[in-house]
Amino acid sequence: MNQQHKVRVSKFLSRILRHAPEELGLTLETGGWVLIHDLLHACSVAGMNITTAELDEVVQTCQKQRFAFDEGHTKIRANQGHSAEVDLQLEQAKPLGGLFHGTATRNLESILRDGLSKMTRHHVHLSEDVSTALKVGGRHGKPVVLEVDASRMVADGHVFFLSANGVWLVDTVPPHYLRVMTLEN
Repeated sequence: MNQQHKVRVSKFLSRILRHAPEELGLTLETGGWVLIHDLLHACSVAGMNITTAELDEVVQTCQKQRFAFDEGHTKIRANQGHSAEVDLQLEQAKPLGGLFHGTATRNLESILRDGLSKMTRHHVHLSEDVSTALKVGGRHGKPVVLEVDASRMVADGHVFFLSANGVWLVDTVPPHYLRVMTLEN
């Protein structure tokens, strides 16, 4: 499969499995799962033909590990990033150190005033490393990275989850837990 088609399939799957399963007549099960057979059939009916081999390639080669198969390889889900109502069955986890959030500089003033909020998604997304946060911020404009004092948040009673692909999730990050990082050029 060529790279352009792979990106197209990945974006289509992200939209359906995270935000709009109803567009294809699908309902996400608890955990965000959908039967692979049902997904591929619904995609075909919608004019987005995806083979089983193409689906496997997208899931296995996605650097961000956006998707996962169940153990029996009969179901698929998006690992995080949902706006669709679904119980993702996430288990609480405690980050060991600081976490990071990337955004565009144009968002900085409101974030430092109001904190980070989940907006239309289920959670605020945080990473364990600055480079990932920088890439995320760069997708939205000139990037800036915020350091989140996660250990202090845990001590203060905030609950974190860790998705299957290593993204840290939390309901909100109040502004007093944030620090703008100075990045070397």
